[in-house]
Amino acid sequence: MNQRFNDPQTVLVRLCEELSHDVKDVASRWAMSGAMSLTGDSSGPARQVPVGVTLRMEQLATIIGEITGLSIDGPALLGERAAIAGYTRQGSRSVGGHAQLVESIDKPICINFARPDDLLLIPAWLQEEIDPNNRMEVLSSLKKFESQQLMKQADLLGIPLGVPEVEEYEYPAYLTEGKKSKKRADATLVIEFGSLWASPLCGDLLRRSGCRVIKIESLSRPDGARRGPLGFFDLLNGGKESLALDFKDDRSLKFLRKIVKEADVIVEGSRPRALRQLGIDAETEVENGKVWISITGYGRNGPRSKGVAFGDDAAVSGGLFLKDPLSFIADAVADPSAGLLSAVIALSALESEKGWLIDVPLSAVANWICGTGEVPKESERDVVAEPRARKIKTNAPEIGQHNSELENEFS
Repeated sequence: MNQRFNDPQTVLVRLCEELSHDVKDVASRWAMSGAMSLTGDSSGPARQVPVGVTLRMEQLATIIGEITGLSIDGPALLGERAAIAGYTRQGSRSVGGHAQLVESIDKPICINFARPDDLLLIPAWLQEEIDPNNRMEVLSSLKKFESQQLMKQADLLGIPLGVPEVEEYEYPAYLTEGKKSKKRADATLVIEFGSLWASPLCGDLLRRSGCRVIKIESLSRPDGARRGPLGFFDLLNGGKESLALDFKDDRSLKFLRKIVKEADVIVEGSRPRALRQLGIDAETEVENGKVWISITGYGRNGPRSKGVAFGDDAAVSGGLFLKDPLSFIADAVADPSAGLLSAVIALSALESEKGWLIDVPLSAVANWICGTGEVPKESERDVVAEPRARKIKTNAPEIGQHNSELENEFS
């Protein structure tokens, strides 16, 4: 056991200490990460960002390497999806194209059009007759409202909206200690309920660290990333086992609860009520010695805990975006940074041999890596690298590919 990392509370405190690194070459390291090429307007130069983005991602990668020997290029994780999909920077429009930075009456906000169903809610949200498919009309209308008014109604309707300076973040994660672990097998079993980017990245890093990972999806609502760039889904989910269930079927739910009880780690990326409705309770499992990683937009208990968020808008809520002019930083920056942080704390929690509830708000992680907001000067001498991704070693499983084997093993 690595004694330096066997207490996640200590690791978290260490992560929150002020960075004392010499920052004179941080600008060059950011340029070489590949993520800088995704930052700034398409018609202008790539832009520098707060030094904390590079330093914190490097710090997390160093710690995960010290715990497991796994070699990760932290800042490069921020550009992996773009590298595979061929995305480029778009300034105030996100790299993925769904989110948009816009000025409200009092401050910049971010509306995310990630889900088609959200568009249907826009007239009710803005309380006016408006064509929700007319992006420019919607963005123009947002400029007539104050951010707080928009935020309250967005959270009520479940519309993802990034609003900075609403919460004060003390830590990028919040920990609750449980009882001693009851580990049953040599290999650590991870059950992953996550989708899209942050939770699957956490699961992928745990798998690469030697854990066995079973990815669980709903047959009616599979991981939305399956509809995205195939190579990116393979990158995050290759090597995992796939279990797909009908969450409305009693027999399937009974089996699901049984497999959760056998797990050492549970990774989820939904709001707490989602699994509670299935009869699975995080606090109970933590008291039974399990490590539970909860990755949400705004945490399990914060003032916006009922709100919906994705990586781009959550980053804006955490204050992680550029002004003058408005621009996103990299690609959905809160997602990969939260995934990496979650893996680091989870590995430390496993070293402690205790149960832990690890509450990771995307917005708090974004605020943490933003740090003081200090941005180094632009330099024409820095070589701006293109985004890059880790090597895809195996394809992701088809949905439900391992159902039969897992039912035989755990029944």
